[in-house]
Amino acid sequence: MRVLAAMSGGVDSAVAAARAVDAGHDVVGVHLALSAKPGTLRTGSRGCCTIEDSHDARRAADILGIPFYIWDFAERFTEEVVETFVGEYAAGRTPNPCVTCNEKIKFEALLEKAMALGFDAVATGHYARLAVHDGVPELRRSVDEGKDQSYVLASLTPEQLGHAMFPLGDSWKSDVRVEAERRGLSVAKKPDSHDICFIPDGDTKAFLEKRLGQHPGDLVDAETGAILGRHTGVHGFTVGQRKGLGIEAPAPDGRPRYVLSLEPVSGTVKVGSKAGLGVRVIEADRAIWPGGRPLHGPTECVVQVRAHGGIVDAVAEVVSDKVTVQLREPLRGVAPGQVVVLYRPDAVSGDLVLGSAKISSTR
Repeated sequence: MRVLAAMSGGVDSAVAAARAVDAGHDVVGVHLALSAKPGTLRTGSRGCCTIEDSHDARRAADILGIPFYIWDFAERFTEEVVETFVGEYAAGRTPNPCVTCNEKIKFEALLEKAMALGFDAVATGHYARLAVHDGVPELRRSVDEGKDQSYVLASLTPEQLGHAMFPLGDSWKSDVRVEAERRGLSVAKKPDSHDICFIPDGDTKAFLEKRLGQHPGDLVDAETGAILGRHTGVHGFTVGQRKGLGIEAPAPDGRPRYVLSLEPVSGTVKVGSKAGLGVRVIEADRAIWPGGRPLHGPTECVVQVRAHGGIVDAVAEVVSDKVTVQLREPLRGVAPGQVVVLYRPDAVSGDLVLGSAKISSTR
């Protein structure tokens, strides 16, 4: 096949491209320029998409002997990912920009351009397994569950998965680094990026305040209704947050307070004890079924509400295009705007992604 390898400049995408070459495909490497003003150098594991990253990607392509290009997706990334991120926080929701980036940039914008240029598939360094069963794609967890990225890929459609390749899904991260070193790739020991790529300093509150300004409101005790303090905007908080609340007086029992809910219209941030964070029911909409098979009736499954962690047994059901998830045990820190991913457990072939939906409310 003609394969377009998305090369971020990291070890995973470099090895994924190398494996596509080894498999006999006609591979072309491409680095996505996602910032109009990229930084020159990375700082350890902070950020990505720097000029240094593009150079690392080019060097890897040279070693593999494949053509390499840099495509400017900065404008679309800003519109689809950054502005969506800011808008969601302004509305009191907690988005996952990596999910949005995979959905709107890597497997929509990039895939569209690749298909227009005659490529058959896009290969990435994501840790997830992909197979075809009865002509339908199946997205499953990676062998390396500690690095599994099926959660951030669960918003892809069957059509998008039909043109995707994840060469690392059957590998452990430690083995990928050893392989990169064996191949002579200079990124073999390069740290992984952990922060939101467009907020490399990790200060999300400052990033949002710069774009949204200040919108003062009250910090309110959810149980008593007492005003405990003031804040500069609901965009500076997320459900489950404990630190940085700006409340001087401790709770009567001396225990920490947590953000329980956000009300962007009134500007109210309600806080309370950890017990108030427990969620047993999730309501979600905008469901996507990667395998093309919507749920029929109540379905036993495992759900995940964060990229790493927040996993519990549940029963999910679709009613009037809304997904209702009854959790077998409570989860804490579940916020509107997050994505809930439904899995069918499979210890042999890896848990199968049934679908995903955007959380609209919790109880």
